[in-house]
Parts: sequence; structure tokens; C-alpha cells
Amino acid sequence: MLAIISDTGMRLSEAAGLHKDDIILDAPIPCINLQPHSWRRLKTKGSARHIPLIGASLWAAKRIQKHNSSYAFPRYCDGKICNANSASAALNKWMKKVIGDDFIVHGLRHSPRDRLKAVECPSDIIDAIGGWTTKGIGHAYGKGYSLEILAKWMKLL
Repeated sequence: MLAIISDTGMRLSEAAGLHKDDIILDAPIPCINLQPHSWRRLKTKGSARHIPLIGASLWAAKRIQKHNSSYAFPRYCDGKICNANSASAALNKWMKKVIGDDFIVHGLRHSPRDRLKAVECPSDIIDAIGGWTTKGIGHAYGKGYSLEILAKWMKLL
């Protein structure tokens, strides 16, 4: 789960509630089709998005697809409920033990944002990748950025 979050900027609850069908590997651009499910809602309308898979997140997605379960993280999601709080507690406990007190799992959500800024990615593309709201009325119009455009910037990480 840490690997998925680290290179996608997904919220912990978004990752914990992934269905294997949300992971698209057999496409020119592997991605996550992040969508609401009955067991896990999304925080905002803009949270539904396609996120290109790169690096550690692509590696993790390939491993997830080999599981027998229909859910990416069956320990925390069974199709009826998604227990992101338990996932957060377990991951934070592990991180504290392995890398120290200064890090929490939520920090991984913002890491791709900082890394994208470092390669001078435009803010509205960063917002689209992370599912953040972009200010301004004009940003609500149109279809948004294509997966190709998002992937172009993600590959620079």
C-alpha cells in the first residue's frame, strides 16, 4: 500500500479501497481508474480520476494483480467495508519502527506533489493527478487532462 501511495499521491482510503478491476495494466499507459465504490466513497467529485502508474506504484500494482482476492488490500477491504483507519494505524506503526518518528503515511500523499513541483510541472496538472481542487471557474470546464499528458509529467519523477 505504501508503494501505491508513494508514486500516485492517492489518499490512504483511496488505496485501501481499491478493487483489482480499478488497476489497468494491459493498456499503453498503465493506470489506476480511481472511482467510488459502495464500500469506499471518494472525498470529492474531483477525486475520481485516472492516475498513471510509474516506479514503485507500477511494481505494487503488478504484485496486487497476482493476488487471489478481488480487492487490492483484502486485509482492509472486503467489498462491504473499507477500514482505512486500521490501515493507517498499522502503516504508521511500521513506519515509526523502521524509519523513525518523523514520518507518517499521510506524508506520502504529498510527496508526488513536491516531486512534480521539482520538475516544474504546472500546478493544475499536479492537482489533477492528486485529485485536489484547482481554484478558478475555468478549471471546472472541459474533460481535464488526458492520461498521456499526466503520464508525461509522472515519468519525470
